[in-house]
Amino acid sequence: MKKILFLDVDGTLVDYENRIPASAITAIRQARAKGHLVYLCTGRSRAEIQPELWEIGLDGLIGGNGAYLEHQGQVLLHQSLSAADSHAIVDWLEERGLEFYLESNNGLFASRGFLEKVKPVLQTYMLRKGHLVQDMEQFDVTEVVHGLVFDADLYRDDVNKISFILNRYQDHLDSKIAFPHLKAGTWGGRGETALFGDLGVSNITKDYAIDVLLQHLNLSREATIAFGDAKVDIPMLEYCGLGVAMGNGGPEILAMADLVTDDVNHDGLYKAFDKLACYNCLVDYLTVAVVGCAYLTDRYGRNIPVERCFLPCPYQVVGNIMLS
Repeated sequence: MKKILFLDVDGTLVDYENRIPASAITAIRQARAKGHLVYLCTGRSRAEIQPELWEIGLDGLIGGNGAYLEHQGQVLLHQSLSAADSHAIVDWLEERGLEFYLESNNGLFASRGFLEKVKPVLQTYMLRKGHLVQDMEQFDVTEVVHGLVFDADLYRDDVNKISFILNRYQDHLDSKIAFPHLKAGTWGGRGETALFGDLGVSNITKDYAIDVLLQHLNLSREATIAFGDAKVDIPMLEYCGLGVAMGNGGPEILAMADLVTDDVNHDGLYKAFDKLACYNCLVDYLTVAVVGCAYLTDRYGRNIPVERCFLPCPYQVVGNIMLS
């Protein structure tokens, strides 16, 4: 059965320095060679997707956490901020002295002082993710944040969402008050440790865009597998037939995932694909003794012969072939 795979980017497909593990490239190409579909499903806008990601071979992109959907070059969904909202946010951020960038499919348009302000913030972010200080001394901001454009007009009508550096957590709380009709979020840390805030169109989620794609392809949720590492990925993992969390993920996503793989820097994506390639359906949490049982029942009510089940399983689920 053909599967549809949805991959978060940062912390899932690429590490926190924007590097793609060679094993992840191999995993994606092998899956597509078997006829499965692979889509990025990320908070990044299209301009942030560096050419190296497209060169892997992909069937499309869900960007802006669900604001944009592209299938094999065809745009199926694009919900951007109104020009009035975008202009108002720019004015509000500048009045507060907050550095920011506008996330557009045509580029990431940064405020005047963003480049200088963001480097120590990104260093803090990477330290939290386990990188050593010496690893970050020479890193290039424009390689970590792909697609940055400087000295451009910041009054635009093609903005998906706007990210800004938090001087304090109160900046995020105030953004919710200033723009109650928009979706206000944070990233780069949990709760008051967040490093960035963002503002975008309300009622936009990754799982909504996945649903739009499935309707277009006339395929069911049973065929979907989602991979992610962050709290924002949880609705996507809950929506899809199978949810896989990266080992470097936060406690919330690790607790709810159907399967937990290794860290992004320890071939986590490849290991998950490899494990799923040994199965042809997912068997839910094992609650019965298998000795003497002829079948186990999977989440869709199908009976699976016990001799085809993978036991013991080092992950949180037991099952048969998923991607073969």
